[in-house]
Amino acid sequence: MDPVPFIHEAGTLDQARAVDMDRLWSMGWRHFGNRFFRYSHELDPAGEPRLILPLRLDLERFAPSKSQRRIIKRNADLDVRIMDAIVDEEREELFRRHITRFRDNVPDSLRVFMPSPEPARLPCRCLSVEVRIGGALAAVSYMDVGLCAVSSVYAMFDPVHSYQGLGIFTLLEEIRWARSQGMRWLYPGYATREPSPYDYKKSLRPLEYYDWQGHWRPMDEGPSRGAAENGAG
Repeated sequence: MDPVPFIHEAGTLDQARAVDMDRLWSMGWRHFGNRFFRYSHELDPAGEPRLILPLRLDLERFAPSKSQRRIIKRNADLDVRIMDAIVDEEREELFRRHITRFRDNVPDSLRVFMPSPEPARLPCRCLSVEVRIGGALAAVSYMDVGLCAVSSVYAMFDPVHSYQGLGIFTLLEEIRWARSQGMRWLYPGYATREPSPYDYKKSLRPLEYYDWQGHWRPMDEGPSRGAAENGAG
């Protein structure tokens, strides 16, 4: 594989058509509100470089794994709703409970990830998966909607319910909804070549990664450490 180029780009876009979002996701772009960005490398908490791997899931060929089927079955009786994205105090409170799981780079508000004043439509259409247990909000995930693809934005859950796998469950609900709408791709964000907290995304199949040279490649043929390090210099 050719060396991975070093890419770090950002810009603003206040509103985008569905077809524009499809194109941007296909080139490794993501966004929080109107701030769009893509970057090929980052530093881990120890200051070591990691190669970013934008990911996408082929919805036409997706089939849940055995462990994913168990999560679906475990949560089959929960109250699940797909609705327009909102950010309110109830979701901020869930976010505050969710971030107690983390130690590094902990943001103080859900608005860091969902800063739009109208998150359901700006800069693009955005929906949320809402999960309630006994009437209480237990998990929420947000997904942008394009013409032929959807993109996971952020997911959170109450740590009290960690045993239920609600983070994976809301992602599986996003997949279920996207397939029901005839979408082709789901972009679950990114992972890294090196081990990271995002490794759970690598369990999705069939998964592809963006090689930063205009091509999507099967995750099973992931980039070697040598190729990435040669490009980072």
